[in-house]
Amino acid sequence: MLYTLLCYHQEDVVCAWTKEEDDAVMERLAVVQERLARAGKLGPVARLLPTTAATTLRKDQDPPLVLDGPFAETKEQLLGFYILDCENLEEALGIARELGAANPGGSYEIRPVGLFHDGGARP
Repeated sequence: MLYTLLCYHQEDVVCAWTKEEDDAVMERLAVVQERLARAGKLGPVARLLPTTAATTLRKDQDPPLVLDGPFAETKEQLLGFYILDCENLEEALGIARELGAANPGGSYEIRPVGLFHDGGARP
């Protein structure tokens, strides 16, 4: 079963990390990611650019409205995501706990993925 692990944190906190602090978090995360990759559990991982780089298409209007920035103001922002291949939710939660120990603060939202289109991947 595929799960997505959505990574939320306060963007202003993460963006305030020094290069050394950010590098240290990335090194700790890399340890977990490498283990998951060796086990065949790790799919794509993405770190999103800040919300100041976002563009939102509000499609509830005619014509749709294009806005700079994120859709809504929130306390925590979506900063990245993982795609994981896990046996069940408990395994996905265990991985989230392991990644959480390597990355201070924020939260992870875990959702099963219903694959709509594989992007043309071939078996």
